[in-house]
Amino acid sequence: MMTSLFSIFEPTSSIFNLPLNWISTFQGLLFFPLMYWASPSRWNLLWSTLTYTLHKEFKILLGPSYMGSTMIFVSLFSLILFNNSLGLLPYIFTSSSHLIMTLALSLPLWLTFMFFGWFYHSQHMFAHLVPQGTPSFLMPFMVLIETISNLIRPGTLAVRLAANMIAGHLLLSLLGGTGPSLSSTLLMILIFSQILLLLLESAVAIIQSYVFAILSTLYASEIN
Repeated sequence: MMTSLFSIFEPTSSIFNLPLNWISTFQGLLFFPLMYWASPSRWNLLWSTLTYTLHKEFKILLGPSYMGSTMIFVSLFSLILFNNSLGLLPYIFTSSSHLIMTLALSLPLWLTFMFFGWFYHSQHMFAHLVPQGTPSFLMPFMVLIETISNLIRPGTLAVRLAANMIAGHLLLSLLGGTGPSLSSTLLMILIFSQILLLLLESAVAIIQSYVFAILSTLYASEIN
């Protein structure tokens, strides 16, 4: 039972046992060449409005010294949103449910922030370890707590995204597996609940993309 349940997250396919399912990560690129259309579509206008709104919000969080650098966080949001949304379609591998994917996004960002902060803003990074107004006898403990909380940031970003994607997909698979053994009335109730869960998973896909991007932006703003 456990093997068949978690097989939806298996990255290997049946073709020579190769991890071809990871190709689904690049399917989001099919949505980008909108410039070839004669006139902007509604999808193009909607996406432009969304990215511009995110750009303004990230610019406020980063401050005036990070002008122009919001595109990396908007692109990060777009990549995660595409992968989360594509994973809701049948027979498409959800790459964002694997820690190897989420850690590959969070760890390089965190390392870049740390290297930049300690090389160019060392005094600010040391001061950030002790919040303002901390009593002197609590300073060693605050340094330890802030250091640990800083070190686990890439792990929490990766686990949060992967766990939310796995939880929803497992719930949909568990409920869907009970369908053949139900009566007609219970089957209609199950289908209705599955539709509601799918809508909830669509909202989770958007929210988790935003949470990942906004937390990365907040971590970047702390090194200034």
